Amino acid sequence: MAANMYRVGDYVYFENSSSNPLLIRRIEELNKTANGNVEAKVVCFYRRRDISSTLIALADKHARELEEEMENPELNPVDLPEKQKHQLRHRELFLSRQLESLPATHIRGKCCVTLLNETEALKSYLDREDAFFYSLVYDPQQKTLLADKGEIRVGNKYQADITDFLKEGEEDGRDLAELEERVWDPSSPLTEKQIDQFLVVARSVGTFARALDCSSSVRQPSLHMSAAAASRDITLFHAMDSLDKTRYDMTRAIAALVPQGGPVLCRDEMEEWSASEANLFEEALEKYGKDFTDIQQDFLPWKSLTSIIEYYYMWKTTDRYVQQKRLKAAEAESKLKQVYIPNYNKPNPNQLSVNSVKPGGVGGLVNGSGAAAGAAVGAGGLPGALGVISVPPGQTPGLGRACESCYTTSSYQWYSWGPPNMQCRLCASCWTYWKKYGGLKMPTRLEGERPGPNRNNMSPHSVPMRHGGSPKFAVKTKQAFYLQTTQVTRAARRVCQDIIRPRFLARHPYLPLNTAQIKQECVLRLPDEPKKPLPLKPVERKPLESVVRYLEAHPCPPKHDPPRGQTVTTGSLTPIKSTPNILNNGSPTILGKRTYEQHNGIDGMKPKAPQWDIMAKRTAEPGRTTSAPMQQVHELD
Repeated sequence: MAANMYRVGDYVYFENSSSNPLLIRRIEELNKTANGNVEAKVVCFYRRRDISSTLIALADKHARELEEEMENPELNPVDLPEKQKHQLRHRELFLSRQLESLPATHIRGKCCVTLLNETEALKSYLDREDAFFYSLVYDPQQKTLLADKGEIRVGNKYQADITDFLKEGEEDGRDLAELEERVWDPSSPLTEKQIDQFLVVARSVGTFARALDCSSSVRQPSLHMSAAAASRDITLFHAMDSLDKTRYDMTRAIAALVPQGGPVLCRDEMEEWSASEANLFEEALEKYGKDFTDIQQDFLPWKSLTSIIEYYYMWKTTDRYVQQKRLKAAEAESKLKQVYIPNYNKPNPNQLSVNSVKPGGVGGLVNGSGAAAGAAVGAGGLPGALGVISVPPGQTPGLGRACESCYTTSSYQWYSWGPPNMQCRLCASCWTYWKKYGGLKMPTRLEGERPGPNRNNMSPHSVPMRHGGSPKFAVKTKQAFYLQTTQVTRAARRVCQDIIRPRFLARHPYLPLNTAQIKQECVLRLPDEPKKPLPLKPVERKPLESVVRYLEAHPCPPKHDPPRGQTVTTGSLTPIKSTPNILNNGSPTILGKRTYEQHNGIDGMKPKAPQWDIMAKRTAEPGRTTSAPMQQVHELD
């Protein structure tokens, strides 16, 4: 009965998925909803598998620093076996300030979470069931890890050094200027009655000073409020300091309270803070508690940390604090103190049962090592990385497979674990360990890949898979685009040709181009240009009849078919077809139609191409004109 009773402040397991590890939370509140259900407001704790690898490296660095500071070698975890070091990582948690509400029916048991103590051996957490520790605070929004402010400072380095007692006649060799300063002498010549009378005079001067101050008259409009403010500790401290500085001379001390410029006005943080700042402080205190560093950063960055702490202790003496305390006590009375959650006995959908295997079908099975639940097979299996393995009828998954964690082959119950296509499984003991501690007892091939729902799109070789199941890489399709130039750009191409130099830039494509200068120059030149479009260069073309007559007079020479049985030599082909320059995955470019010397600008004799040799032979035949081959070609233009 007591084990199933959960109270505020308990560390509990929550289950949000049948296949993922249990969540670890601390109950802050138990609230009853309108429909009668109970919700738990909890503080989140995160495992190592829940944070990024960068933050894990930061946590490991912090752990190494703690190991170096440990003075007792028995507490140092360096000498632990690798298996225990591996299991010890599963016991480490990271506290967060994130709150969430979960149904109380999802609670699956209690656990123990403590702040890491330097005087306690880490191995002791492995000896205890459901025991975890934390030393760092994780921020899910900012993705940061910080050391917890509440660390227990135990050890020689945190103790005060007490000096030896001075003997009679021995001189004190310390520098007295660096020591504490005396501010009050209890053996003064003044009596207690005289000191009390002087303090009454100091309060009266403080009340009069507030009456003269304009800002104080607005904050304390009545005489009672001004007198109450003047009776605070800051006024009494100033009066006693005045007595000590004047060597307890009442006459000089009273004169110090009212100097040449008027009465001295002493204010503490309670008077200096405005009403809006006080409301911000109460809101921050409700959210962060007594974490004054976070209160300063997020709510009151213009206040110093000393001012905030001093205001807190003064605020606790006000009626406002008493009223809030009474309201919280009344709310706590109306809230639930505890809730009873019965044991969860429903079967896990990841169980692999033997009920659906026909007798005599497969022999020699050990404790359900090769069966899937009949209902699960009929439904096609559960989706997800850790769902039930979908197996065709007549086949048994994982026949002869050992446990992925402890490598045992016998267990009273098996559970599917890991990606469905890998058909991994765990025994009952390792499944309980996986659910509680979020890992396997020993490292496996999947340990570094964090098996879980986020492994749905991974093949056995960690290759991204498409939805169709093919382990091909998902290739991003190319998107077509349309480049549309503006009218100013078109005009600049013609007006500013001397600046653009299109022929030069075409041969030097990687040179930078100052487009801003070209646009500016184009705007200056456009008014001077004629408004009519620039005339195009006239081109005289031959009539079609002359072209036809030329083609009839120069027929194409017939091609000789090579004799059968002989191979065709590449010498009979033109360089374009025989040795093309193939670039960009087999697409021929214009480079194949020009020689190497033409591309690189090499001086010297350029060999004639075979095309010009053929044209020279034609002109040498009888009946042909003796004009140059280049002129014959240009007649077609």
